[in-house]
Amino acid sequence: MADGKSIPRREFLKSAVAIGGAAAFSACLGREEVDVPTGPDDLSSYPRRQHAWNDVLPRDDHGNVVAPNHRVLLYLNYRRDGQPNEDDRERVETALRGIEHSYERSGDGLLLTVSYSRAYFDRFDESLPESADLPAPDALAPFEDPEFDTADAVVHLASNTAQVVLGAEEALKGNKSTLNGIDQPGTSLSDVFTIADRRTGFIGDGLPAKNADDIEGVPATKVPEDAPLFMGFKSGFKKNQASEDRVTIQAGPFAGGTTQHISKLQLNLNQWYNQDDRWQRVAKMFSPYHAENDIIDGVGNNLGDSSGVDDAGLPGETAREMGVIGHAQKNARVRDDNDSPLILRRDFDSTDDGVAGLHFLALQREINDFVDTRKAMNGTDIAEQSAVGQRNNNGILQYIRTVRRGNFLVPPRSLRALPPAQPIQD
Repeated sequence: MADGKSIPRREFLKSAVAIGGAAAFSACLGREEVDVPTGPDDLSSYPRRQHAWNDVLPRDDHGNVVAPNHRVLLYLNYRRDGQPNEDDRERVETALRGIEHSYERSGDGLLLTVSYSRAYFDRFDESLPESADLPAPDALAPFEDPEFDTADAVVHLASNTAQVVLGAEEALKGNKSTLNGIDQPGTSLSDVFTIADRRTGFIGDGLPAKNADDIEGVPATKVPEDAPLFMGFKSGFKKNQASEDRVTIQAGPFAGGTTQHISKLQLNLNQWYNQDDRWQRVAKMFSPYHAENDIIDGVGNNLGDSSGVDDAGLPGETAREMGVIGHAQKNARVRDDNDSPLILRRDFDSTDDGVAGLHFLALQREINDFVDTRKAMNGTDIAEQSAVGQRNNNGILQYIRTVRRGNFLVPPRSLRALPPAQPIQD
């Protein structure tokens, strides 16, 4: 790739992550003036839960977790037929520890998870324990026809620092003998896996607008300059997210793990920005109550730690009276007995394939928690009882298309390297 010196820094870093490779990593080293601390020699203090990120991520003035800016998803297939052997497990764990020694566990350093699909676990004679049920992916709406991700594993790399995700990726592929001044162990994931797919993205104030110009179907001048996501509004409010405790598997050999759903969505931003006005966008993303009362200031930073839909009224009544229903208003219907949401979102925007997209990554205790949340988002019951269509004026459904879906198990850290279906409990 070009040296990028004429390209604005944040746009260049996003492009570098999307392109990937050793050249992109080297270019980032020249553009990011950062000194990332290395990880500890002894990793035993790292949490049991791979998905326990929030304690080392910054928070905004309202206590909302600030998500890491740059992301890479590596979809992997195990090279061997049948069940993994202990040598391969050791190779995987050694490779992962190599990058953890190179970068500290933090937002500016490296955060990562390794997860496994139903297709991976089907190689074992034993079934997964009931406490870690992992169904194969399925279509979750009557109007979608996605392809299903059945790669054996997914590695999720996240950092505020572009060179970190790229460096970690190159080391895991076996392309770096030294990373951030730390010698790598000489083994890599490429010894054990082939790469089935690579997906990338970003989230953070201003990143979508800075990267909208060269993307098909994106009205670049209309994406708010300070928006963290392509659709122009803040998300990830503390009170609208499940806690890491809430999404953690509580019992059985995979206790301390979680389940993960990843959807690859394509966004119709021309329709979102050119067909709908500000009132409609607010009404469809949050609720008509928000639009009528001018509650959202800009991208929604004024909302504090909640989307504020508690005052928006009952969704069915809103749909019948206003002819439109909000995305957040629908989703707020799905909570547990303690009034907690069921899923923890760690999604991010993408320009993969040259189009505006969203990798919707959600963590939950069981996949059915995601299915129930998606059912509420579909609003089929609301459409049947009002003039709201199955997609039109039904939240943001008409602006997104589900391209792919996949379900994965994120085991506890001790089992992250090619876990058996029925691990022996301590």
